[in-house]
Amino acid sequence: MGQKSKVFLFDGEDPEMQGASAKARETFKYFWREVAWERRRIVPGLDLACVKAPFSDGEADPVQEEHPRVEQMWLSDVDFDGRYVSGVLLNAPNWIKSIKQGDEARLSLGEISDWMYAIGGEVYGAYTVNLMRARMGTRERAEHDAAWGLNFGDPANIRVVPAEKRTGFLKGLFGKKENAEIGEHPMSENMGPALAEQLAQMPEMIHEKDEKGWTLLHHQSLAGSAASVKVLLEMGAKVNAKANDGMTPLGLAKSLGWEVVVGMLEKGGGR
Repeated sequence: MGQKSKVFLFDGEDPEMQGASAKARETFKYFWREVAWERRRIVPGLDLACVKAPFSDGEADPVQEEHPRVEQMWLSDVDFDGRYVSGVLLNAPNWIKSIKQGDEARLSLGEISDWMYAIGGEVYGAYTVNLMRARMGTRERAEHDAAWGLNFGDPANIRVVPAEKRTGFLKGLFGKKENAEIGEHPMSENMGPALAEQLAQMPEMIHEKDEKGWTLLHHQSLAGSAASVKVLLEMGAKVNAKANDGMTPLGLAKSLGWEVVVGMLEKGGGR
């Protein structure tokens, strides 16, 4: 995607496209959860992880304008602080002049229009992309997918996370009842005991802060890692610890709507 290629245009005022972008924002937390765990993997698991956002050079003269005022482009190296999404422009713009490939960009979560990540060539998310693919003919869709070199799957059946069974910690919380949230990330469940052992040996890690003033509880709360949060709370992590920007673990969990984690943090709010 580093070079200019065939451009697939869509109408930003299209209600279906706006709905697809809204769904992407609603489910962004699962994208972020995967990115957060990728950072802890010894062996990388993601082929790519990027978000899409609209970029513009500002108001254009409708009479002189040759191209759309807004160009949708992808950002890689994505970061999220509970308020803003940041990243590096993956595309080489086709007509926007105020930003170029490799530039850094920062925008609010409400401004993004899509997200996707890929594992083993299989794409997850890509809501607006799949809406466009659904409107393509067989040949055009094949050309689109070949340009990415990825398997986007059935455009009518968007994959959010890899297929998995709800087991362990969240199964104990919810039993067989259906819940709005997708099950706990398997890495969080599997690493719970190891995290408890590590913290027992190195208790200073519980309250250590990084350059942003984040503790381990901040990171795990934003990632929605209920099993890890449970361990941290049991080990005395401070629910009300403030980062440099004043954000607390509870605030971070609320920013992405991690209801289970929010409940756990509110219950432990006296710490």
